[in-house]
Amino acid sequence: MIHATVQVRPAAEEDLEAINEIYNHYVLESHCTFDDEPLGMDARREWFSHYGRSGRHRVFVAADGGGVVGYASSSRYRPKPGYLTSVETSIYLAPDAIGKGAGTRLYETLFKSIEGEDIHRAYAGVALPNPESIALHEKFGFKRVALYSEQGRKFGRYWDVAWFEKPLGG
Repeated sequence: MIHATVQVRPAAEEDLEAINEIYNHYVLESHCTFDDEPLGMDARREWFSHYGRSGRHRVFVAADGGGVVGYASSSRYRPKPGYLTSVETSIYLAPDAIGKGAGTRLYETLFKSIEGEDIHRAYAGVALPNPESIALHEKFGFKRVALYSEQGRKFGRYWDVAWFEKPLGG
């Protein structure tokens, strides 16, 4: 079981190749992201530039035996100022790490790190079906608040997306 040995820490520049490899697996093999072309390293570095070690927007990696097995982030929800107190959370795990506790450890660390920040709500979009992701989000207090039917197209078909919300801050 990975839960006992996984170490969660803030992501660093040297983690970006592993993060990209995990993400690009889902680009090529899954409907979990609606990207349809693998992300290059320039795009990944630009993505990483939006995160810090403090504030609302963070990214953490889970490492087991030195290798990165997953990552989780809290990102800007929408660009308009009225949305500044909302974040969108994302989590991606290497396929062999799913169901072994790395996701739980990542979200525990992420949510603890943003306690006390001026954040009112966290949101997560889950392309369906994805029972593992739904179970993880519900475990952390997310409630399904919307279902967008056929919101995205990938692999020649349309996919529904469920949106989940979690209250933060008191």
